[in-house]
Amino acid sequence: MKLLITGGFGYLGGRLAHSLASGSGHEILLGSRQNLEPPEWLPIAGVVQTCWDSPNELDGICAGADAIVHLAGMNAKDCAVDPVAALEMNGLATARLLRAAIRQGVKRIILMSTAHVYCQPLSGVITEQTCPRNLHPYATSCRAGEDVVMAAAASGDIEGIVIRLSNAFGAPIHEDANCWSLLVNDLCRQAVTTRRMSMRSSGLQRRDFVTMHDVVRAVSHLLDLPEASGDIFNVGGGWAPMVIEMAELIQSRCADIFHFTPEIVRPAANSREASLALNYSIDKLAAIGFVLNGDHVAEIDDILHFCRKRFVA
Repeated sequence: MKLLITGGFGYLGGRLAHSLASGSGHEILLGSRQNLEPPEWLPIAGVVQTCWDSPNELDGICAGADAIVHLAGMNAKDCAVDPVAALEMNGLATARLLRAAIRQGVKRIILMSTAHVYCQPLSGVITEQTCPRNLHPYATSCRAGEDVVMAAAASGDIEGIVIRLSNAFGAPIHEDANCWSLLVNDLCRQAVTTRRMSMRSSGLQRRDFVTMHDVVRAVSHLLDLPEASGDIFNVGGGWAPMVIEMAELIQSRCADIFHFTPEIVRPAANSREASLALNYSIDKLAAIGFVLNGDHVAEIDDILHFCRKRFVA
């Protein structure tokens, strides 16, 4: 399979490309806004420069591809600062890529969206039938991208799949990946570099956490489906601890690996705070044969070791 991964030099793009190139037989093309050479961490990959406002150039990068995994997009923080740019990147650019893919006869596109389209914070049982109602620019712009993919799939123009990803964590495949705003990755970096973890909340809220190992496996599973008529899948880890519990796990891993115990610093909980139950259901993904097998502890250990090597002199 010839596979185009937009955002291929990013955090998830790097992990996915490296995994799929290892014995899968896939020909990997990494999409980037910059004109880059094949990276040291995946020298066998091809690289294509992505110009999001040029239909001709988008046609060129899609030509010959069997499938596309669309990971390029604007993150939540930047979306809040510039909602118009968020809609242009997460919505309009997705539509342009989709039209180019259809013109070039690409069979399947997988769009990486977010669990945050449902609500913030997540609580209760969340399935793909849960009504999305988050009005943050990140959520609404991701929904715009989802809608164009689902509309094209419904029209029979392409096989379209949307992934609504929960809170992923894991070490990046290369040092330039921008992944340190992710909660677990950030806490691990703090623990290694400062021997303390400063939290912005009391940590009583629950989040579904999924290892990058399982995220990559889920994408691969969806790429390998014989047919995909157009569908949305939650991808989560089946595990929703309180944030403070995650911090305490990182704390204990530091003690075991590095023989120091980082301090946890957090605001006190107020009287109205509660730890609301959360079940980010992946039953639909499980129904098509996917089984989680990621190791939370091993993934955290990998982040800690990466941080020690990368950030500590």
